[in-house]
Amino acid sequence: MDNLSLIAAIGKNNELGIDNHLLWYLKEDMKFFRETTANKTIIMGRKTFESLPGLLKGRKHIILSSNKSYKVDGATVMQTKEEILDYIKKTDEECFIIGGAKIYKEFLPYCKYLYLTLVDLEKEADTFFPEFDKTEYDAEIIKKCTEDGVDFTFMKYTKRL
Repeated sequence: MDNLSLIAAIGKNNELGIDNHLLWYLKEDMKFFRETTANKTIIMGRKTFESLPGLLKGRKHIILSSNKSYKVDGATVMQTKEEILDYIKKTDEECFIIGGAKIYKEFLPYCKYLYLTLVDLEKEADTFFPEFDKTEYDAEIIKKCTEDGVDFTFMKYTKRL
């Protein structure tokens, strides 16, 4: 889907988080996330939404939850992957999958672009980004950074046709 992208920060072993928290807080990565997803639709699982401080300003929120009574003021809750894919097909908006691990795995095959921050660290984690075949993508280095002694690279992977 040309209007579906994914954004994540991952460690050397595809680590994403532990106990429903991110493993690192890199200011430059947070800025990249804000700028990349600004004025876009962001799609996430319920646990990811609940890990946030609230609605993220300037973005439309879609939350995937199988709980039919789950409601969030200012956000749209959908119960199935198919419902979300149908929404994406019908809109011209660029939509971003922002987590968590199960949501990344479910939607990865449909994403045209993967915006990955590759963090040069190994950390204990209980959630991981899914493996994907890098030969199916063109890779572009957006920017390399170092912050507080941590090296990381912003990458854009574009799925080949």
